[in-house]
Amino acid sequence: MKRPGADAALALGVQVALLPYALAIFAVSLPFFVWAGSFAQNAVWMSLSFAIFAINWGVFYGITNWLKTPHAQDLIKRMRLQVAGGLLWALGVIQMSAFADGAGPIRETLLLLSAAAGMVCIFFASPVLQSLVVVAPVAAIGPLWALFSRPESRQAGLMAAGGLALALAMAMIFNRMLRRQHALAVAHEALIEERMRVLEAAERTARSKSDIVATLSHEIRNGLTGVTHVLAAAAGKGGRAAPSREQLNAALDAAQDLISVLNATLDAETAEAGRLAVETQAFEPVRLVRDLALLERPHALAKGLELAVHVDASLENRALGAAMADPMRTRQIIANLVGNAVKYTIRGRVEVRIEPRGDDRIAIEVADTGPGLSAEELEQAFEPFRRVERTGAGVNGAGLGLSLSRQLARLMGGSLETSSALGVGSCFTLLLPYDAACPCPQEPVEETLAAADPAPDVQRSLRVLIAEDDALNAAMLRAILEQLGHQVVHAQNGRRAVDLAKVCEFDLVMLDGRMPVLDGPQTAAELRALPGAGGQMPIIAVIGGDADEARECTEAGADTVLRKPVSVAGVARAVADAAALTRQPRAEAARGVA
Repeated sequence: MKRPGADAALALGVQVALLPYALAIFAVSLPFFVWAGSFAQNAVWMSLSFAIFAINWGVFYGITNWLKTPHAQDLIKRMRLQVAGGLLWALGVIQMSAFADGAGPIRETLLLLSAAAGMVCIFFASPVLQSLVVVAPVAAIGPLWALFSRPESRQAGLMAAGGLALALAMAMIFNRMLRRQHALAVAHEALIEERMRVLEAAERTARSKSDIVATLSHEIRNGLTGVTHVLAAAAGKGGRAAPSREQLNAALDAAQDLISVLNATLDAETAEAGRLAVETQAFEPVRLVRDLALLERPHALAKGLELAVHVDASLENRALGAAMADPMRTRQIIANLVGNAVKYTIRGRVEVRIEPRGDDRIAIEVADTGPGLSAEELEQAFEPFRRVERTGAGVNGAGLGLSLSRQLARLMGGSLETSSALGVGSCFTLLLPYDAACPCPQEPVEETLAAADPAPDVQRSLRVLIAEDDALNAAMLRAILEQLGHQVVHAQNGRRAVDLAKVCEFDLVMLDGRMPVLDGPQTAAELRALPGAGGQMPIIAVIGGDADEARECTEAGADTVLRKPVSVAGVARAVADAAALTRQPRAEAARGVA
């Protein structure tokens, strides 16, 4: 039997709802049948009919009780049982017809009553099509066969056949209407479920946005307040003395914390929307772990903590073997785990262990001697925007690091496991895919985030023209370029930059993608249209990350694109790349002039 669906469950429910009425009708009809049967000559058949009625009532009572048990959730069993119950009454009609056939003078009357009983069976079987197809022929065959078996009752047989046919037709119409209603009910339930899912998703989004606003407002307010006070002191406002080195370092730390919070929030929102992508490639995990430990060791030493790295002997000085994941995202996870360990550990040590697990996994463990977490606190620590109050008081952060790290690990085909004990410490284990047969990469997976020196092939100081309408962005670019040893001229818009390029010689132009008067692509196009060496200057477009903006700038003549927010390492690399692109054509042009 084909497994019933939602419509079958509704049909069975309707039939169950009709059971009490069916029993009531048979109970009311029984006295009439007994009264008519009292005129019959065969008392044994009369007693047998009563016994069959009693058996059917008992079975139906048992079926009604069974339907209240958890076993009734199995629709196949339920269907079979309800069809069997209908057949019991249909067989009862056959027995009544057999009794009526030998009832003498009241034979025809009792057979017509049996036909009426068959019509009742057909009606109560109508909600379920399978039951109707099985029960209706059995319920009709008894009285019809008896009525048409003798010539004197054929006229009554025609009447009974018409009544049974009409009952069957009405039952089919009723079944059809019920099925349409059931289809509408199923569609309505599906629509309600879909709307509930949409509502839950909207509520989750609203809660997420609310958490983001609450977190960012708190972190940004605290961080910017400290930075503002230090900058005010540096500017000499309020008659205060210039800030000390400690104050400047505190302001720098606050600004870096703000950037970390914003980056984590953006990554978490991207992951929640399902748009966070990872790039799988082979990289050297040991070097990555040691680089990160080197960067974090000053923070550990400042707190009096020992930060140690333990590498399995099989991973040292090997020619084969590489982790297969996204190196940037792996760096992000490990930096978060090590940073949390140093941040929350008051005394003791932090250990980073790296070892192979089986043939296709590598494990990076970060263990600390911090306060430890209970099972409930550990679960709370992995919830977005949730922080453990017992350990997180007075510590900056958005509460996104662990939840985002777990999502990133899963996206890379790995996992993030954890164990912790109160008063002992915690251990977080990052498991990543590992290919033991892959050649071990010899180049660093990513440059460190410390300030980078200019590229080796850029030996002299460059004259750089900056076209940037935002004063803060311009000041930041100027500070980075001057830190790299270059001379900087600032133009507040594209038109001013083109005018300066016409009268002054520059080695490089860095322009914003979106500016008043002339935007980035228009400025790049006019610079390329300048005669002589002015039209050959390297151009770096500094954009906000829009792919269309990047394409417009490069099509207009920009040599390379640098995305905001910029870093010292990123600017140094972009300047070196842009200068290298145009050095060869300039040398050839010089030889041609000579």
